Amino acid sequence: MKKTYNNSSNKYTIMEKKTLKKLVFLLVTSLCIFSCDENFLEEANPVELSTSSFWLNINDLETGLISVYNAFKDGNVLNKTNELNRSDMTFPGWGRPNTSNVYWLQTFNNSSGAPNTKWAALYKGIFRANQVLEAAERLYPTFEGETKDRADLVIAQARTFRGLFYFYLYTGFNNGAVPIIDYVPTDISNYYQPISPAETVQAFYLSDLEYGAENLPMTYDGPKGRLTSGTAIALLGKSYLYDGDYTMAAQYFKTIIDDHPYALTPDIGSNFTTRDEFNEESILEIGYSVNYKEEFSVWGQEQNSSTLNFSFAPAGTPGGWRSVYPACWLNNLYRNEVLDMTDPRNTVSRIQRQANGLPVLDGDGNPVMDVDVPRIFSLRTSASIAFCDDEDTDYYLLTSAQGAPYNNAEHSYWRKFTNWDIAASERDIAATIPRSGINIRVIRLADIYLMYAEALIGGGTNNAGVEEALVYINRVRRRSGVRLLGLTGTGEYPVNDHDEITYDASSLMDHLMYVERPLELSAEGNAIRTIDLRRWGITKQRFEELSQKQYWSTNYPFETEDGTSGTRWAGILSDVGTGDPNGKWTEFEQAAANYVEELHAYWPVPNSEETSNPVLYDTP
Repeated sequence: MKKTYNNSSNKYTIMEKKTLKKLVFLLVTSLCIFSCDENFLEEANPVELSTSSFWLNINDLETGLISVYNAFKDGNVLNKTNELNRSDMTFPGWGRPNTSNVYWLQTFNNSSGAPNTKWAALYKGIFRANQVLEAAERLYPTFEGETKDRADLVIAQARTFRGLFYFYLYTGFNNGAVPIIDYVPTDISNYYQPISPAETVQAFYLSDLEYGAENLPMTYDGPKGRLTSGTAIALLGKSYLYDGDYTMAAQYFKTIIDDHPYALTPDIGSNFTTRDEFNEESILEIGYSVNYKEEFSVWGQEQNSSTLNFSFAPAGTPGGWRSVYPACWLNNLYRNEVLDMTDPRNTVSRIQRQANGLPVLDGDGNPVMDVDVPRIFSLRTSASIAFCDDEDTDYYLLTSAQGAPYNNAEHSYWRKFTNWDIAASERDIAATIPRSGINIRVIRLADIYLMYAEALIGGGTNNAGVEEALVYINRVRRRSGVRLLGLTGTGEYPVNDHDEITYDASSLMDHLMYVERPLELSAEGNAIRTIDLRRWGITKQRFEELSQKQYWSTNYPFETEDGTSGTRWAGILSDVGTGDPNGKWTEFEQAAANYVEELHAYWPVPNSEETSNPVLYDTP
C-alpha cells in the first residue's frame, strides 16, 4: 500500500502568496546567527515576533515549514559552480588555459567564499527547522484529530530537512565534525556550540532521516515538491554507501526500487529543463519560478528563482556567464558515446554537407537529405551538453553551431540548468536580473540505480553481484539509446547492441567511476563528483592522470539558417593529435600539484565561524 497524505481539507499549499508574505515578516530576524556580530545579537529587534504573537497554531507551524523549504532553495546550499570546480569535471569559465579560480586550482582555504556561504546557508536551514520543531513540541499536546495529523506531517518534514542539512555538513566539512544545534538559541550564552565528533554528527542526522523514512508519505495529493519517505530513504542509502556499508546501502536503494512509485523518464532530457518538472524519476527536487517577488530585494530572489542558467549558459547570444563548462576529458567522453543501433531513436534525416560546411544541392538547388543515418551524438550527450557540430539537436532555437560562440577554447557547454529549449537567449527569460524557473533535480532514480549497482558489487570486490548490477546500469544506458554493457543475448535486453565485454566487479567498478556516473550525473546533485572521488580514494591520482593527457582543437565550418557560411575556430576537441602546438590543450596540472588530502578533501571550517564562535574548539 502506498502511504499518502490528502491535504485538500486543510488547503495546505506551499506557494500560497498570502502565507509567503506572512512568512517574510516572521523571518525578518531569521539571519544566520553563527557569524553575526555579538553587539548586533544583543540588540532588541523592534519587529521581532515572539511566541506570544506567532507559533500559536497549526497554521503557524505550516507557515514556518515553508521557511525551511525556502532555505533549501538558497543556491549556496548546493553551491554548484564551486563544488564542480573543485572536482575533475570543469574548466572555470573563460580564459583557458589560465585561471585564478582557487577551487579549480585547489588553493582554497577557510577564508574562501564557498565554504563560508555554504556553511551559513546550511545552518540557516537548520535554524529554521529547529524553530518549527521547537514550536511543534510545545503545541502538540493541544492538537487532536486532523490537526494532529497535520502536525505529524510538519514534524516529519522539518526533521528530514534538518537531517539533510546535517548530512550535507557531514559530507562536506571538516571530515564530518561540525557543531550540532538542535534547539533555538534564546540568548548570547547559547548561540554557540563546539564542534562535535563526526560519529556524533552522523548519528544525529541518521536519526532525523530515519524518522522521516518512517513518518513521511510516499506521495501527496495536491501540490508537488514536498519531501517524501523516498527522499529520506535515498539520503539514508547515500549515507551508508558513502561510508562503504554496501549491505545497508543496497537495502535502502532496493526499497526505493521495489516499493516506491518511481520510474526512469522515457527521455533523459526531461530531468534538466522546465519540461516535465516533478516527473516520475524525481526523488528530491527544488522548485523555482521566474516570477519576481516584491517581498525580496532585487538581487535576493534566491528563495524564488535560480541563477544557474546564467552560470552554465555560454556568452554571446545565449546571454550567459559560462562560469563553468565541461573539462576536456568529459567533453571527449560525451563525444564518443557509442550508440545502440537497434534503437530506432538513433537514426535521423540530415542535410548532406560538403567539407566546407555548405549543403550538397540537387539539380534544382535543393539540399540533398541523408535519410536514416546514425545520430551524431547519443541522446544522453545531446541532452546534457552542447557541441558545435551537433546538427541533430537545436540550441537556443537554432542549430547548435549557431547557438553559441564556442570560442576561447570552449569546446562544449552544459545544456543542463539552461533554457536552451525554450528561448533564443537567457536574456529572454530574465533581461536584467539573472533568474530562471528551471527546477533542480537533486536526487533522481538513475542515481539510485547506479549507486545500487555499486553496492551490489561491493565497490568492486563482489563478483557475485555483477550480473544484477549490469541490469540496473543497462536500464540507465538503454533509456538514452547507448550501447549496453556485457554480452549479446544476456540481461533484460538480449537483442540490443552490447559491447561484448565480460565484466568482473573490478572492471565494472571502473566503468561506474570513470564513465557511467560522470556521463549520467554530470553537474548534478550535491557535490556528487567531489564526494565520489573522495570516497573512492582517487582524487589526487585522478588529477595526476588527467594532467598527463593532451587534446587538440580543430575548426568546424558550417552554414547558418539564412545561408551564410561561417567557422567555429578550434570548436571541436579531440584526443588525437594534429601536430599543431597552437591547438594543443592540457588541464589539471595545477590541481595535481596543489591538491593535499588533508586540506582539500573537505571544506574547512570557515573563518566566519572561527571568528564568531568562542567555544568552537572546546571539548564537548
